Amino acid sequence: MMFLQQRSTIIIFLFSLLLIHLPKFFTTPDYPCKPPHSHYPFCNISLPISTRTTSLISLLTLSDKINQLSNTASSISHLGIPSYQWWSEALHGIATNGPGVNFNGSVKSATNFPQVIVSAAAFNRSLWFLIGYAVGVEGRAMFNVGQAGLSFWAPNVNVFRDPRWGRGQETPGEDPMVGSAYAVEFVRGIQGVDGIKKVLNDHDSDDDGLMVSACCKHFTAYDLEKWGEFSRYNFNAVVTQQDLEDTYQPPFRGCVQQGKASCLMCSYNEVNGVPACASKDLLGLVRNKWGFEGYIASDCDAVATVFEYQKYAKSAEDAVADVLKAGMDINCGTFMLRHTESAIEQGLVKEEDLDRALFNLFSVQMRLGLFNGDPEKGKFGKLGPQDVCTPEHKKLALEAARQGIVLLKNDNKFLPLDKKDRVSLAIIGPMATTSELGGGYSGIPCSPRSLYDGLKEYVKTISYAFGCSDVKCDSDDGFAVAIDIAKQADFVVIVAGLDTTLETEDLDRVSLLLPGKQMDLVSRVAAASKRPVILVLTGGGPLDVSFAESNQLITSILWIGYPGEAGGKALAEIIFGEFNPAGRLPMTWYPESFTNVPMNDMGMRADPSRGYPGRTYRFYTGSRIYGFGHGLSYSDFSYRVLSAPSKLSLSKTTNGGLRRSLLNKVEKDVFEVDHVHVDELQNCNSLSFSVHISVMNVGDMDGSHVVMLFSKWPKNIQGSPESQLVGPSRLHTVSNKSIETSILADPCEHFSFADEQGKRILPLGNHILNVGDVEHIVSIEIY
Repeated sequence: MMFLQQRSTIIIFLFSLLLIHLPKFFTTPDYPCKPPHSHYPFCNISLPISTRTTSLISLLTLSDKINQLSNTASSISHLGIPSYQWWSEALHGIATNGPGVNFNGSVKSATNFPQVIVSAAAFNRSLWFLIGYAVGVEGRAMFNVGQAGLSFWAPNVNVFRDPRWGRGQETPGEDPMVGSAYAVEFVRGIQGVDGIKKVLNDHDSDDDGLMVSACCKHFTAYDLEKWGEFSRYNFNAVVTQQDLEDTYQPPFRGCVQQGKASCLMCSYNEVNGVPACASKDLLGLVRNKWGFEGYIASDCDAVATVFEYQKYAKSAEDAVADVLKAGMDINCGTFMLRHTESAIEQGLVKEEDLDRALFNLFSVQMRLGLFNGDPEKGKFGKLGPQDVCTPEHKKLALEAARQGIVLLKNDNKFLPLDKKDRVSLAIIGPMATTSELGGGYSGIPCSPRSLYDGLKEYVKTISYAFGCSDVKCDSDDGFAVAIDIAKQADFVVIVAGLDTTLETEDLDRVSLLLPGKQMDLVSRVAAASKRPVILVLTGGGPLDVSFAESNQLITSILWIGYPGEAGGKALAEIIFGEFNPAGRLPMTWYPESFTNVPMNDMGMRADPSRGYPGRTYRFYTGSRIYGFGHGLSYSDFSYRVLSAPSKLSLSKTTNGGLRRSLLNKVEKDVFEVDHVHVDELQNCNSLSFSVHISVMNVGDMDGSHVVMLFSKWPKNIQGSPESQLVGPSRLHTVSNKSIETSILADPCEHFSFADEQGKRILPLGNHILNVGDVEHIVSIEIY
């Protein structure tokens, strides 16, 4: 009897402990507008958001206002408003960077999609939207159990200008139009522009509520971490108006105007002598010309940088005044918490400056539903742990990895291997057995698997040797074992390349070659193997692998970048022919000699007079290891242009009339080219047309294919790009059958470029459209 009583006491005690600790695992976020504070006008959801926001601000003390200007916004106890953490990260899945996210509750992991540069290689707008939407659902679900905020500082849409940049992996690549398209799709997905209707099953919903808030960063001309004497904290990016207009700004303009992002993050660096967060010209452009409606956040401690590193401001208070008067709204960090009151006392800042910033901040919180009462009763209140790491999201992560992996070389159609043979396989390299394949800004994956795990399911036996103890590969101590297993196996896969110890935030590369002794490892293993080897390259930045491209013993090369949690399975499916690769490089792969180009030179266009080769496929004039858009398939394809206009006529009644200028001087010849300024045309939209293309799969294997349509000028007009991507179209093809697709061409966007004043000009005359080796001429004339 005593035993039963003791057991009963223990059960009651354990149950009590469980109840005590339940909130730790099933906490819900605190929220405003609970009784007795629900009577305030800012809680009245029938009022316009602007009215509610203005009412809320009118009830705040000066101390309340100042304490809202940090990413860790303080509670406002007299109004019943809890604290809020603005800083959460979700670049390619909910990430552990920043204080807003934790995995210590009922949600232990989140879907880890491929790093952005890999998803960009898919050239698939629908995929980008779906990834954004899945990340938004998981973000809102984690908020509902108290494990995330609702404002995620993603995506990174800076142009991948220099191949050494440690954060190029986080971006959609080097093409500004692709960057813009990615920004639009990801932001629309994560914020729920269309996703809201799916969650609510409400196809008539027209409100501007947000599932979560997205933030396009880093505005602008930010693409250097550490190089020589320069760091991102003290770097002054000297950029021409020409390059700002047609390279650096388009992704942000698309993010704001088409994506309707609710946040923009200003960057650390100066732009033409003015810190980005203190630039009235830059931030005013966003608000006044682009129509931005949202809040502007500083990168973390960027306000302090204005004073402490850049010495732009004479005092801490001046720095606060500079950024607030420029239009910035919130400081990631504590600098403004510590110095704003003093800035007001000195007359440098007015309380109205704070009110303007707070209006932008609280308006976004209102759109997120944070002032609509109990979030469990709101639009997204049913989302929870069951909506994170779902089978659908994990399948999407796999599909994204499949679509983004790029086949760079495949001599004699060596791949795919026949999975029916059940061969023996050796896999070599320090990245072969890690399951950390997400790159920077990753979280805790749902179902992480290594490349080794993925490949072993397809072979009879598999052996592994690291070859190098890590990716830096400072020693050849492991070479002998690697060579030995290579001699024994039927086939050999060598995994080489980069990881985040060599390229990441605050760390740029100094070389484009494989690190350390990796090149030697690859060559020696290839020489020892029975058959030619398969080289798999990891990392987000371009590599000079010309030694492998020219080595006949290395028959196939695959770039997988950072493929996310499903990368191992995706790679195995491609190597063994279950999936036909169709990824294309979203960035140029330069030779090692490019490292002689100063990284701090922001110029895009080539300048032969000083031996400057230009940057990106649009302007680079030097040799390439692989070009932008390079990517092979197990099939071959042919194209026909079915229909496209051969002539476009512009009305003479432009706003400013026809312009004529000398745009080029080549040796002694001067080409006089008629052109019009795009902003002087009455209606650019009327010029758009579709290019209908027939794509024939002339190979033996079905699979996806990315059609890429480019435009170029028949003569090298001064300042014009070498070529410009008009648009990609990803489609599924069937062996020995044709399929048709259409790509929309907008001459005002795709046939124009910026002049030296930053004004877009549309040259008249012949423009060449090309897809593969097929060309079509479109003549633009004035009538």
